[in-house]
Amino acid sequence: MRPSTRIMYIEYKGADNLIGDARIGRVKFSRSGKSIHYKNRTFESLKGSGFKSNFFDVETGEHYWISGCRKDGRDALYSTTAEIDDDVREEYWIKIRGMPENIGISSIKVSSKY
Repeated sequence: MRPSTRIMYIEYKGADNLIGDARIGRVKFSRSGKSIHYKNRTFESLKGSGFKSNFFDVETGEHYWISGCRKDGRDALYSTTAEIDDDVREEYWIKIRGMPENIGISSIKVSSKY
């Protein structure tokens, strides 16, 4: 069974569909598992039809890359900077990255997967 919430990497793909603003925050999954909720936004899967994106905002249609956070921090398709939400920062640095000495860091350079 899928957890009801999870810390995830959320990147807006911008006008060029390549690189945009990124965040690391806690998302909530719908009961059906078909949508993801983050802050006041709802995202649904592009079901493989996106270009460098996998979800879209149901209200605006904007495309996003949303994925689980990697232990090595290489969450982005292309290098960018991500803000870590205050409510998940401690858990992110300790449980996901295994770097408790970085708890005070709230903005990081996210390396590319490639």
